[in-house]
Amino acid sequence: MRFSSRGQVDPFIVMDVVEAARAAEAAGRHIIHMEVGQPSTPAPAQARAALAEALERDSLGYTVSLGLPALREGIARLYARWYGVDLDPARVVVTAGSSGAFVLAFSALFDAGDRVALGEPGYPSYRQILRAMSVTPVGIQSRPENRYQPVPSEIPADVQGLIVASPGNPSGTMLGKPQLAALMAEAAARDIAFISDEIYHGLHYGDRAVSALEISDQAYVINSFSKYFSMTGWRVGWMVVPEDHIRTVERLAQNLFICPPHASQIAALAALDCIDELEANRAVYAENRRLMLEGLPKAGFTKIAPPDGAFYIYADVSDLTQDSVAFAAEILEKAGVAVTPGLDFDPRRGARTLRFSYARATADIAEGLGRLTRFMAARG
Repeated sequence: MRFSSRGQVDPFIVMDVVEAARAAEAAGRHIIHMEVGQPSTPAPAQARAALAEALERDSLGYTVSLGLPALREGIARLYARWYGVDLDPARVVVTAGSSGAFVLAFSALFDAGDRVALGEPGYPSYRQILRAMSVTPVGIQSRPENRYQPVPSEIPADVQGLIVASPGNPSGTMLGKPQLAALMAEAAARDIAFISDEIYHGLHYGDRAVSALEISDQAYVINSFSKYFSMTGWRVGWMVVPEDHIRTVERLAQNLFICPPHASQIAALAALDCIDELEANRAVYAENRRLMLEGLPKAGFTKIAPPDGAFYIYADVSDLTQDSVAFAAEILEKAGVAVTPGLDFDPRRGARTLRFSYARATADIAEGLGRLTRFMAARG
């Protein structure tokens, strides 16, 4: 049977690393996981209890396409609490994870043949979802001196969209309010649709992240319950859209997804009130970050951009290898530590970079750093 050309997207290399780590564990090895960008903690206890109660009480059929009204209202209150933004709940669209939000956003904003700019290194699925929609991703080679974030002068000519992530994946670096405002102003002046990926908001270790909604309503803002709320497998996220885009997105959501998962929405609504438990998780990440920033240079990974948020360290390993895929495989085989090759995040420079996740328990991070130190010493 024939294939579409737009369906031939690149693999998500980190998932290949996950499979290799799983195979090693099946063979009896103990692997320290620094490859996957997900919390090791479960959904908050109150969220799980709320779902258990709902399962006994309700049939949990379809919800309205834009999500449970109570959840949309709760998310709007979150913007008031975190950012001081007065947000109309009607502008909140609950989605099947942030992935569902990107599908809706790209469908609403771009036509086949359009060009969309995005920072490299960056989340690889931006590129692949765009390609699957016959939209051309245009990479911006962001620089270490700009902490791997794009600047207005780097936005390419003839693009119809710009995707910005702060905190970024894989770098964990954030844009300050002036820097984010400058990018948004440049996009507005050139009639470029602006998409702000804020999925790691809440996970900061100094100043909090700035939302694009603090600057302008003329943006698509995407977030999720996956990271701060520790609900990756529940597949529930959200998107905030300009008022005049609501109906377009609603029609798309009705046809593409019918609705987000009802059970996950029930849990997500309760998770909004679990801040004490979630802040305790963030304290673990903060300690893990401290250990990583101290331990990785001692092991020999010295070229890193200290992260402001998320739970990643992005390392330039060009002094150690020109093949990050082979290097990651060597680390897995000889050290028993799974890490992610940079090719996922930067197709042009990623052969010389690695991403380390510190989302696991602190004891795992300490053990992983010890293994990496011994591996690097033996490697010479």
